[in-house]
Formats: sequence, structure tokens, C-alpha cells
Amino acid sequence: MTRQRIGIRVVVVGDRSTGKSSLIAAMNDIDSVPDAIPAVLPPINLPPDFFDTGIPVTIIDTSSSMENRVKLYDELKRADVVVLTYACDQPTTLSRLTSFWFQEFHRLEVKAPVVIVGCKLDLRDEQYPISLDQIMAPLRKQFRQIETCLECSAAAQIQVPEVFYYAQKALLHPTYPIYDRDTQTLKPLCLRALGSIFNLCDHDMDGVLSDAELNEFQAKCFNAPLQPSEIAQVKRAVLENEPAGVNEFGLTLRGFQYLHSFFLSKGRPETVWTVLRKFGYDDNLRLRDDVLPVPARQHPDQSVELTSETVEFLRVIFELYDGEKDGALSPSEVDNLFDTAPESPWDEAPYKDAAEKTAAGKITLNGFLSEWALMTLLDTRRSLANLIYLGYHGNPASTFRVTRRRTVDRKKKKTERKVLQCYVFGPKKSGKSALLNSFLGRPFSEDYSPTASQSYATNVVDLIGGTKKTLILREIPEDGVKRLLANKDSLAACDVALFVYDRQAIISYIHLILQTFTNLSLFSSSDEYSWKKSKELLMAVAKEGEQSGFGVPCLLVAAKDDLSSSPIVVQNSIRVTHELGIEPPLSVSVKVRDSHNLLSRIISAAECPHLSIPESEIGKSRRQYWQLVQGSLTFLSVGAAITIVGLAAYRAYTTRRNSS
Repeated sequence: MTRQRIGIRVVVVGDRSTGKSSLIAAMNDIDSVPDAIPAVLPPINLPPDFFDTGIPVTIIDTSSSMENRVKLYDELKRADVVVLTYACDQPTTLSRLTSFWFQEFHRLEVKAPVVIVGCKLDLRDEQYPISLDQIMAPLRKQFRQIETCLECSAAAQIQVPEVFYYAQKALLHPTYPIYDRDTQTLKPLCLRALGSIFNLCDHDMDGVLSDAELNEFQAKCFNAPLQPSEIAQVKRAVLENEPAGVNEFGLTLRGFQYLHSFFLSKGRPETVWTVLRKFGYDDNLRLRDDVLPVPARQHPDQSVELTSETVEFLRVIFELYDGEKDGALSPSEVDNLFDTAPESPWDEAPYKDAAEKTAAGKITLNGFLSEWALMTLLDTRRSLANLIYLGYHGNPASTFRVTRRRTVDRKKKKTERKVLQCYVFGPKKSGKSALLNSFLGRPFSEDYSPTASQSYATNVVDLIGGTKKTLILREIPEDGVKRLLANKDSLAACDVALFVYDRQAIISYIHLILQTFTNLSLFSSSDEYSWKKSKELLMAVAKEGEQSGFGVPCLLVAAKDDLSSSPIVVQNSIRVTHELGIEPPLSVSVKVRDSHNLLSRIISAAECPHLSIPESEIGKSRRQYWQLVQGSLTFLSVGAAITIVGLAAYRAYTTRRNSS
């Protein structure tokens, strides 16, 4: 990134006797080249004011001899820019660019831009004129690192400063990432970035830049507003070459993109990069972190949510891209919506398939807003970046809100959060994934597919009274619980913990609960594997909550309610949950779509963060101990107060008696 760069390291390489050292010596002394030049010159430093960038340049000479090959490779890996030389009077050195040097660059994974320089131009045989463009065109197609090709002469002082001017320009204003020389068109990422910038400048969102908006853009990027006659001239030039670039209201996106393509075709990439960097883009055409100020969570049990202002902006965007006006966005409409972002953030995990869609595969408004809530919760900076890509230019301070600590919510016995996260635990084949799919309205499937990594499902839940909450279900695979809980803050982000188990194995589960928390045993397990795994899971979560101070409300869900079960199991499950101080297990059947208001139960538990937190025997003993200590302290305090009051009364009585 230009604003953070404190220097540019230019490494000059090439075959022996191609003029590397003479080129550097001529740059060091523009007026004359010394007769005797060392085989390898020491580093040459050009001051910050040598070029108009204000950045100092260090030029490194190298040797191509075998004994110095290690040093050469080290310099190549450290290079910001590589100047690769050949001798104009030695055709074999030109062919070795392909046969040797670029092969070495590939092997060493050199990513720096390359400037090809033909030295000793004064020694070329004039009887055999050549076209530099014709020679270099195949090389440029084959090796995309090549930024510029030129020829020079150190002895005749021809284009020596230009070599290093183009070298630093290759780093600061590279053409390759933004422009395809072969087709003379802007590259896709550059088109997307310019589309985002256009949206940001189009304040009234009418699809064109008015004269005022265009002038504001010009002043922002170049500190030089345009006169009305100059704006008219620009639009005429665009109209002549891109008829769709201008309409009666102003400059269209096509016209805006044409202007930048025009500058690049004329060899002025610095103009386009000035625009990109003014709007916060880095060398990879993504917004820099320093232009993405996101609120910091001071504590791990805080979360970040979108404000109502931001949600309203997203509603407007949703309606704008809902071309069929059916209340849902098709995959192509979502692609169009993110056409001004480097890529759609929802094409990969954890966002892919995490939201509600219609039978036709369209994402609903609830699904759309839920995806944004999920991205804001998991990656706030990425959420802000994509908001800006869409054209959001609100104050970042009003984009998000940081919630109150969950430990404070527990003391106040309520929460103000609009986005709630529920961890879904359970052994394999217990029905966790089926529960998430049901939450998103997907049909039940008999096929079992094990969950290899954490997955998410998010949706808006309508509550009684017209209020809405965004609920995020986070499935924790059985094999991933230990890894999750290795982080001491792992439960800080959890508002509710849901434990799902197969109703057929519930007898084993009740046996586990009794043994773990009450040291009683009523049943013998018929499923030793399920019993063991469930015990490890529940004990780990309960103990972690007590040790970290991030205990969470817990709900027990007996899945597959469509299957038969014993009445005595239900009675004993109620008894056990009562002992633990949590709600009785809720029986659900995803297959027959019988949820028994599970979603509202989850949200109710989250809204009462002080309830339904199970205690182990150790935790219960600890609580009872502190209650005893506090009771003793209270008794002592009351006793001390009574003693003091008694002494005061006795002194008053004695005083009155003596006075009488």
C-alpha cells in the first residue's frame, strides 16, 4: 500500500556483460560514466525527491556468477521490483530471458513486477532494425509479471533515468492487475472496484453521476474541481467513443469505466490508481483495513449487530435488485448485487447454504438480512467492506452496535440483543443437522451425512407481539467439542446451548444426567457408545461454563419424536431436569414437522439469561458454600449492629440516670 511504503528496493539482474553495473553507475552519476566500474556495485540510494512519489529508491546490483548464486536468489526474494537486463548487441542474452531467467523467477516464486531493459543500445547494428513491441509482445503474454519494456544506453545517456522511473512506477502503479493489454479492456476486479466507487459517488442512487456528483468525485481524487465547460467536454469525449456512457441525466457507469480505460490505454495507470487508493483500495483491489473502522468488543461476551439504519439500507438494496418483485433474489440477482465486490461473500462457508431460500432456490428478505447478521457477528470488518462495496456511505459509527456483556445481562435478568446465537451440541446421528435444515424450511431427508465441521443456519423468528429476533444456530460436531472448548472464551459468544439426542437413546441420556449431576443411577445403558460420548460432551460444556464464568442457559431436545418411547422415560426426564434447575426436555420431530415451539423456547431462554443454567455437584457445592459464607457475614453484621445499638441505648440510659 502506497501510504505505508517507506522505500522501494529495485534489484537489477541479468546475464554477465549485459550492462547491469554500467546502468546503475550511470544512474548514480548522470553526467558521466566512470571508466573503471567494479564487477558488482554497492547499493545506490536515490533520495525521496528524485521522483515525484516522495519515496526513496534503493538500487541493488547483482552478479550472475555461480559462486554468487545464493546471494542473487536472496536479493530476488527481497525485491520490490526486478529490472531484468539483456544486451542489445548480444541476441543470445535476449533468448535467455525465457529459457533461464523467468524459469528461475517461477522456481523461486518471485512475485515482484518485472521491467525488461535492453542495455547497450548504442552498440546495436543499425543495419538490422527491430521492433521492441514485436519482440516483447509474446513475452508479455507468457509472463504476466512484465510491466514495462524499454531500451537504454549508459554510455550515450539514453533513457537511463526512465529505467528506474518505470521501475518504481511498476510497483506503485502496476498495469497488470487492472488492465489487459491484449484486449485493451479493464480487468474484472478493476471493473468491480470502479463500479463500487461509482455507487458511492451516486448519492441519489439514480444510476448516473450528475455534474455535481462528477465534480465532487474529481475534487475528492485530484483536488481540482472541473469547470462546467470542462465537464461538458468530458461528456462529449465519452459520448463519441461510448454512446451508452452518457445520457440526459449525466455520466453512466459505462461512461465512468470508459474514462479509466482510456487513461490506461494512454499509459497513465497512475490516474486510475489515484482514484482506487483515494477510495481505500489496496494493491489487490480490496478495501484496506485502515478504511474499515469497526467497533471493538471490549469483552468476549459482547457481540456486534447491525443498527436499524444499516438494516434499512439493506432493505432498500434488496428491493432495488429484486427485479421480479417477488420478495426473493435469484442466484443471478445476488450475483448482480455483489457485482461491485471482489466476489460474493456468500459463495463459501460458513455463509453458503446458511439462510432460508425458496423452493426455486431464491433467497428471501429474511434470509438476506439473516446472512448479513451472521457475517456481522462472525467477521464485522468483512461485513463493513461489503456494505461499502454495495454503495453504503453512512457513518461507520452508526453502522454497528456493540451489545452489552452477557454477564451483565445475567445480572439484570434480561437481554437487549436482536441477534441471538445458539450452539447445537449432540452425539452423531442425533438429528442436529436435520434440526438446522428444518429451521431453514428444507424438507426432511432420510439420508445421513456426517457433519465434518461447524455449520450455521440463520433466520428471522417472528414472536408474539410482532417483535422479531434473528436466531443463529451453530452446529458443533461431536468430534469438534474438545477443540472448541480448548479456548477459554469459547462459550462467551453463546446465548443458549441446545443439546439434541435421539429419543430412542434417551434412557441412556437420562442415566447419564443422573450419574453426572446427581450421582444416582436408575437405568442400565443399552447404548454404551452413545452414553460415553454424551457424558464427555455434557460434562465438558458444564464444567467449562462454571470455570470460565460464561455459563449459558441450556435446553434439552429429544429428537425423532415420531418414534415410540416409554412413558416412564418422560416422567424421569422431567424429574432430572427439575433437579438441575432447567426446563424439561422438549420432544420434537423434524420428519413430521412437529417442533413444539422450539424456536420460541430457545429465544425465551436467551431472553432470560439468568435461568436454565445447570449446575454440577461441584458448582452446587461452591454456590452453597458462598451462600453460607454470605449468610454468616450477614448474621455477624446484624449481630454487630444490634450490639452497637444496645451500647448506645445503655449509654443514653446511664446519662439520663446520672443527670437525675
